[in-house]
Amino acid sequence: MEQKLAISIEKLSKHFEGLKAVDGISLTVQEGEIFALLGPNGAGKTTTISMLTGLLAPTSGRATVAGFDVQKEPLKVRQQIGVVFQQPSVDDLLSGRENLDMHALLYNVPAKGRKERIDEMISLVGLTSRQHAKIREYSGGMRKRLEIARGILHRPKVLFLDEPTTGLDPQTRQHIWEYIKKMSKREGTTIVFTTHYLEEAEQFAERVAIIDHGKIIAVGTPHDLVAELGGDSVVLKVKTPAQVVAKLKKMKFASRVKADGKSVHVTVAESHKNLPVMLHAISGIESIEIRPATLNEVFIKYTGKGIREESGEGGFMERMMNPNNR
Repeated sequence: MEQKLAISIEKLSKHFEGLKAVDGISLTVQEGEIFALLGPNGAGKTTTISMLTGLLAPTSGRATVAGFDVQKEPLKVRQQIGVVFQQPSVDDLLSGRENLDMHALLYNVPAKGRKERIDEMISLVGLTSRQHAKIREYSGGMRKRLEIARGILHRPKVLFLDEPTTGLDPQTRQHIWEYIKKMSKREGTTIVFTTHYLEEAEQFAERVAIIDHGKIIAVGTPHDLVAELGGDSVVLKVKTPAQVVAKLKKMKFASRVKADGKSVHVTVAESHKNLPVMLHAISGIESIEIRPATLNEVFIKYTGKGIREESGEGGFMERMMNPNNR
């Protein structure tokens, strides 16, 4: 049975006074898929989500979300989606429960079962005892948890999450992600999220796209992208780097060998088996550092920097409203 597309993007672009924030990207996301969009600040991921959610009009290209054109049918798109911004946007004058009640009314959540659904969401994010307190009394973490409850309350077909767990403790992060994953499978909800916790993308995303300078530069499952690295990265500090490089280049399991001062960098395939062989053959090693192949290493390979170096600089709406920081 052919799987339907939840999102289809064809040569989508967004320009701001000559700046190509998004530069002709094409991408598809399947119904029910959990999809991560990763990139440094300024790469274009936030602008892409802004166009898909109807907050920005594309300069060119076409995109559909839940079967509706984002330019021609923006209202229908908004009826099918949920969005959790990085910065809280709940109403400070209302209580947590009142915010969810209002959201349920706006999205026509059926009266039958509405109370139970709100109860379920409040319990999910651990706010049962604080549900009647005003939002201005909430901590930043509590506000974020309420945002997530609101975003999934109306069972959207497509849920966009912009760094949804920033500022949450590890236990709450794990709890919320487990629920989101179950919801996606149970209700067929498509999840598109950004994060600077690459372990979240590695653990929960079925596919990942890396975007940089407004272009999609890599797409695949976390496993396949990590496998492309060819093994774990090893850094050796040695007395004679030139000799060590020459030896390593003769070893079939070693690749991407290069010297940097007294350090030698090498990628070792099946390091659990081949690293002892390599170390036995090389003398004069002063120290060794092993960096297991991870999605962060993939990110560095494609963008030249770690994602944490570029994260946490303002929220979704702040970046969207500032063309120079997209």
